[in-house]
Order: sequence, then C-alpha cells, then structure tokens
Amino acid sequence: METLKEKTAKGLLWGGVSNGIQQLLNLAFGIFLARLLTQADYGMVGLLTVFSSIASALQEGGFISALNRKKEVRPEDYNAVFWFNATCSVAIYAVLYMVAPFIADFYNEPQLTPLARYLFLGFVISSLNIVPRAMMFRNLMVKESNLITLIALTVSGIVGVTMAANGFAYWGIATQTIVFVSMITLLSYAYTRWHPSLHFSIQPIRDMIGFSSKLVVTNVFTIINQNLFANLIGKFYSVSEVGNFSQANKWNQMGHTFVNSMLTGVAQPVFAKVDEDRERQLRVFRKLLRFTAFISFPAMFGLSLASQEVIVIAITEKWLASAHILSVLCIWGAFVPINNLFANLIITRGHSNVYMWCTIALCLMLLGAVIGAYPLGFEWMLRAFVGINIGWLLVWWWFVHREIGLRFLDMLRDISPYLLLSAALTIGCHYLLAGVQNIYLSLLLKVVIVGTLYVAILWIAGSVILKESVGYLFNKKRKEAA
Repeated sequence: METLKEKTAKGLLWGGVSNGIQQLLNLAFGIFLARLLTQADYGMVGLLTVFSSIASALQEGGFISALNRKKEVRPEDYNAVFWFNATCSVAIYAVLYMVAPFIADFYNEPQLTPLARYLFLGFVISSLNIVPRAMMFRNLMVKESNLITLIALTVSGIVGVTMAANGFAYWGIATQTIVFVSMITLLSYAYTRWHPSLHFSIQPIRDMIGFSSKLVVTNVFTIINQNLFANLIGKFYSVSEVGNFSQANKWNQMGHTFVNSMLTGVAQPVFAKVDEDRERQLRVFRKLLRFTAFISFPAMFGLSLASQEVIVIAITEKWLASAHILSVLCIWGAFVPINNLFANLIITRGHSNVYMWCTIALCLMLLGAVIGAYPLGFEWMLRAFVGINIGWLLVWWWFVHREIGLRFLDMLRDISPYLLLSAALTIGCHYLLAGVQNIYLSLLLKVVIVGTLYVAILWIAGSVILKESVGYLFNKKRKEAA
C-alpha cells in the first residue's frame, strides 16, 4: 500500500505532467483564437465571466469540500447534494436569464443579452458534475481528473477555433466554454460510474450547510476579486481595454494554474489525513510550501520577464498593449499558489468562517483601492490591485500560524531562497539582454539563462526540494523500466 508521502508525490507528479499538457493545449488554442478574434470579442465574454462564475459558486454550494471533510460519506449524502445543486442551478439560471438585459444596459452593450443567456447555460451543466467531482477529489483520483480535463480541453478547443475561423466571433469563445463543461460532466460520470437515485432526503444538506454555506460566500467574493479589475475597466474604459486585460490575465492564469492545479488535487486531502497530528501537519505544510515556492517564483517571474516576446510571437503585435499588463500581473501570479496553499489549510482545519471573512475583507479592500486609484490612471489601478493581493499573504500567514504554529521566520526561510533567486536572475537577465533586438533570440536566451542558472545555483547550494524532485523522477523511471 502506498504511503501518504508516495501518494502526495504521485499526485504532484501527475498534476505537473497533466497540467503542463493542459497549458500547452490552452496555449495552442489560445494562440489560434487570439489571431482570429479582436480585443472587443474577448472583452464581451470577459464582462460576463464574473456573473457565470458567481452562479457556478452558488450552485456548487461548497459541497465538494464539505464531503471531503466527512469521515464517512453515505450514498444518501451524494444523492442529496446532486438534487440540491441541480435545483439551485435551474433557479439561478432563471433569475440570470431575466436580468440579462439589465447587465447589457449597465455596460451599454445590447449584444450581451443573448450572449449572457447562452453562456450562463454552462453553470447549469456543470452543476450536474458536483458529485462525481467530489468523489474523485476525495479519493485523490488526480490522474483520472486530469485525463478528463485534457480530453475536454481538446474537444472544446477544436470547436472554439472552428467557430472563430468561420466568423462566429465571441460566440466561438462562449461555445468553447459550454462544450468544455459538458465534456467534463459526461466523462466524470463515465469514470465514477455514479448515478443519482430518485430518493431525496434534505437531512444530509442540513448537516453540511453550516460549513458549505461559508465556502459559498467565500467563493463568490473570490470570484469577484478575480474579475473585479476587468469589470471596472469595462465600466470606466472600453470593451477593447477589457479585452487587453483579459488576454494578459489569461496568460497569467495559465502560468499560476500550472502550479496551483498540481497542489489543488492533493493539498486538502493530504492535510485532512494528518489533521489530528498538528506537528506532522506543520511538517507536511512546510514541505508543500517549499515545493510551491520552488516552482512558482521562477515560472511566473520568468513569464513576466519574457511577456513582450511571448505576446508578440504567439498572438502578434496587435496584442502588444497586453504585454505590459501581463508583466505586472505575473508578479502577483507568483504568489497565487502560495496564498491558495494557506487557504487550503484553513479550510481543512474546519475554519471556513475565517476563510470567508478574509476573502470578503480582501475584496472590499481591493474595490476601495482600485476605485481610489482610478483618478491616477490605469497603471496605478493595476499596481494597487497587484500590491494588495501580494500583501494579503501576511493575513493568511497569521491564521495558519494560529492553527499549526507556523512561525513568520520559518515561512520566510521556506519561500525567500526561491523568491530572491528568481527575482535576482530575472532582473539581471532583463538588463543583460536589453540590447538584443531579435525577439526570438531574446526569448530563447532568457529561458535558457534563467532556467539553467536557477537549477545550477540551487543544486550547488544543496536544495533538498530540487534533489528530492529529481530523485523521485529518476527512481520512478527505474521502477517503470524494471
């Protein structure tokens, strides 16, 4: 039987490999779409993202985490969650269908009404997938979950590009979303072989609602945080500006999602398995923290360094305005997986109320800061948004410190070597290669120089995380060859 350490390593490996492939698929389809579509096309869908995402959070109800926390899950628990979510999603869609014209009026874009009513169907379809996802999450089925995502990305990407190439503009992006969630839902049922029964009891919902309701509120405010900037741009500026920000944020998300998705599949289940041993949970948390910093900082700072080359080479100079936005967003993106790791521990410890109030406070602070910076211009709005998101790590640390005794100096010891080394290499490389005019050569040199020096310096310094990662990969290959 696999140990917890082996299961965690296996989950991280599968998460890393599959998410690397996922991001390559996202990259390939994103390049085709960006070349075919305009900033306004992306802006139209970007304005609606916050509404469909909030609706998805409401219908999910926080039940995936609630089911994961239960020591024993009965068939009636799964069945109750299915019917409750399905009913809620239909009710929410009915409300959004009716308010779609008001959303269009708010942004002064009449075309948003039919687009909203079509795009919002996605969260109704995804509501049917809550129970299979919870089952796979609880049982650390990382390999299966990522394979499902790969298939869904491929099919939906082909559909989206085909529609864009045939002149359907933003309808292609919307349809890509619908097809993606539909494939995820169908394949999840195929893997879990679960199906609902007609018998329904409200009691399991009552047992879980105290915990899950706080997660719902938290998820809603998290989504607002993620989409706040784009929607304020849509109100204060133009749809094309929303498109530039959405494109930059898409690349930023592809970067930090690679790291974050590796951890999402293992963090909560692993923390839950050592929940009764505070010292062991602290050791597990610190090791995951070091691994997250080891991957996240060089990846995201490197993307920030090469933002202009990446944007111009991949999606042409028409998107050049998004390159600077991307370079700033990536600095925040490097901290996203770390913040999420802290939040996952708080959730696992059963303090969904702490998670909720922290997220609400962050949302309100961001809203005030960004609106306050508006008279100073877009650049200061962006800086305020990024700076507050990064600084919020201190708030997450304080609550984790209270839970498992993580000292501030220990947190710094865990993340600062990777943060400082990544920052020094990217800043140094920026000035070293400032005179290189050929963007292809510039991109190649930046990747090679930063990547090689990062690994070499850590190896010479005796980085345990680096050597354990390399050792695990080679041992796995030897076992497979034997």
